[in-house]
Amino acid sequence: MAQHKRALISVSNKAGIVSFAQQLVQLGYELISTGGTKRTLEEAGVPVISVSEVTEFPEILQGRVKTLHPHIHAGLLAQKTNDDHVKQLEDLGIQGIDLVVVNLYPFKETIMKPSMTEEEAIENIDIGGPTMLRAAAKNFAHVTVVVRPDDYQVVISYLQKGDIPLAYRKQLAANVFEHTASYDTLIANYFAEVVKHEGAPDQWTTTFEKVQTLRYGENPHQQAAFYVDPLYKGVSLANATQLNGKELSYNNLQDANAALSMVLDFEQPAAVAVKHMNPCGVGIGDTIEIAYDRAYEADSVSIFGGIVAVNRELDEATAWKMKEIFLEIIIAPSFSQEALHVLEEKTNLRLLQVDMNQDKGVDKQLTSVRGGLLVQDVDQATLADATVTVATDRKPTEQEWKDLQLAWKVVKHVKSNAIVVAEGQQTIGIGAGQMNRVGAAKIAIEQAGEKCQGAALASDAFFPMPDTVEAAAQAGVTTIIQPGGSKRDQESIDACNKHGISMVFTGVRHFKH
Repeated sequence: MAQHKRALISVSNKAGIVSFAQQLVQLGYELISTGGTKRTLEEAGVPVISVSEVTEFPEILQGRVKTLHPHIHAGLLAQKTNDDHVKQLEDLGIQGIDLVVVNLYPFKETIMKPSMTEEEAIENIDIGGPTMLRAAAKNFAHVTVVVRPDDYQVVISYLQKGDIPLAYRKQLAANVFEHTASYDTLIANYFAEVVKHEGAPDQWTTTFEKVQTLRYGENPHQQAAFYVDPLYKGVSLANATQLNGKELSYNNLQDANAALSMVLDFEQPAAVAVKHMNPCGVGIGDTIEIAYDRAYEADSVSIFGGIVAVNRELDEATAWKMKEIFLEIIIAPSFSQEALHVLEEKTNLRLLQVDMNQDKGVDKQLTSVRGGLLVQDVDQATLADATVTVATDRKPTEQEWKDLQLAWKVVKHVKSNAIVVAEGQQTIGIGAGQMNRVGAAKIAIEQAGEKCQGAALASDAFFPMPDTVEAAAQAGVTTIIQPGGSKRDQESIDACNKHGISMVFTGVRHFKH
């Protein structure tokens, strides 16, 4: 039996494979292959034998069964230092395989095609590939396994020097198990979507792909990276095009995601300014310029160093106004050429173009806890989902309804305990992340100042006592929106009636921790 080294090559991604195979042949390897990979190598003049020649068994079931054979898997799993394994191979006429180069059917690419059918998806579930990869990776002490084309040249470099170090073979094996775990997770998630689990599944499987190693995390002593869901089809920073500015940081991405999530809630032209994942100013109007003016006026101090997202093309006039202050990031569905010309003069200003017409469907929110993961639906509830009732004697006026709607949209995105005061199509006061509700109200009211006269106030959760109503009344607030549901609701209703304030109950809470 020939004792030359053998390499088994079967790849869907053919990038770099011909050159790699040619170099293996020059190093004395006999190549085994099948299907399209074999044809690619033969067309390039690379000597190769078929898997069928090794197994002495034809490919069957239209290629579904090719490599699932003892002559292949015994060659992959045999331990060369185990005398019993070596003797069994000799007795059975099986030669060991020293190198496996496999990457898998393009399942992810297939299921992301708009025209994809279920039959296509199922046919692109690789069976033989993962089996060979896992077998070779398990036996990394004796077999080298390569799943990423990026590793080809490093492997060749080691082989040209003599052999591949055990530590590197172990790293290659780790790459394999990461890859096959991710591959199987994509399949599991595809089927979970097809069969539509009711409630929470017993196992939560997920996989993400790294798109960026970040300079650091929230603070310089923390390492960080940005990963994306490879199958996510909705509006996302992962799909953004950066048109200008420095590399995004961990905090940039957090804040930008918060700003993007907020601005997507608005149908009319809107501008959202964010600092530390809380809105500091929100404005709406007939044009983006008007909306931005209102967002800026809402808190012209906090917007400094912040992030602004708009939901219409950014025009030149608005760009000139944004250029006047220090902003970290501007997010828009598009930028006019004139606006780009204005803003590109600020070389560090990050400009992100995000397609906001993509699906905004129901999504899951994942939050890590020590040793675990919390999974919930993203809070996409709107007033259209609420059972809105007027609890007080006085009903809101038409203008008050508009201000209540704006405040209610914004309060959903503010850290609890949260209070938002709005008037005239802009926020005028925001109280975020306080340990008690009246404390959040006092912050929002103080920020609004005299503008509180005739304003609307929104609370993310019910009033446990009437102290928030009293503070609002003293400031001049004339209408309130809150979930209701407290045992002491009547006390708040009575306080509103005493001060002539209209109050709306939604029955929907918007805690954000």
